[in-house]
Amino acid sequence: MEATGFMDTFWWTWILLPLLIFASRILDQSIGTLRLIFVSKGLRKVAPFLGFFEIIIWLLAVGQVMQHLNNPMSYIAYGGGFAMGNYIGILIEEKLSLGNVILRIIPKKDTSTLIKNLRDEGFGVTVVKAEGASGDVNIIFTIIKRKSIHLAIDILNQHNPNSFYTIEEIKSLKEGYFGIKKSNKRLNWIPFPRKTK
Repeated sequence: MEATGFMDTFWWTWILLPLLIFASRILDQSIGTLRLIFVSKGLRKVAPFLGFFEIIIWLLAVGQVMQHLNNPMSYIAYGGGFAMGNYIGILIEEKLSLGNVILRIIPKKDTSTLIKNLRDEGFGVTVVKAEGASGDVNIIFTIIKRKSIHLAIDILNQHNPNSFYTIEEIKSLKEGYFGIKKSNKRLNWIPFPRKTK
């Protein structure tokens, strides 16, 4: 009886219930946004798992709205949670930096130091001779992890500022050279010295 009485109070109807609906929509829409991004990146095994939780949370939220059709705060919370969930889902995906991109560079001056520095940092670089509006140019291609974009752009700005470049998402990769795997020095140590004869 006490729980039923509380659910008829001002605090439940106009504050707590809308907050719960808002939080539920943020959660399910964030999961939904991530699910769609994972599908677009070819990570199809993760998507059904996320979809299960997304729809369960959505059912709970929409069920509360349907039970309180006479409460306009429920509608506002539902719409606000949807909008905020989209935004938060995109922020989470940006933090995760999933997937690979192709960085295409058309420099405005000599590219030898730029290419050397990109390769020194472990990026696989392909150079193609081309003809631009002002004469011969080199087009530089490199496929990199999204989390490495800032490093590649920093190198570009340091050695060849004001270059034209584009960054494009890659859905899938097969074979090829994708950078130098640098050895992890922390794993190369031996905890106990070996006995020598």
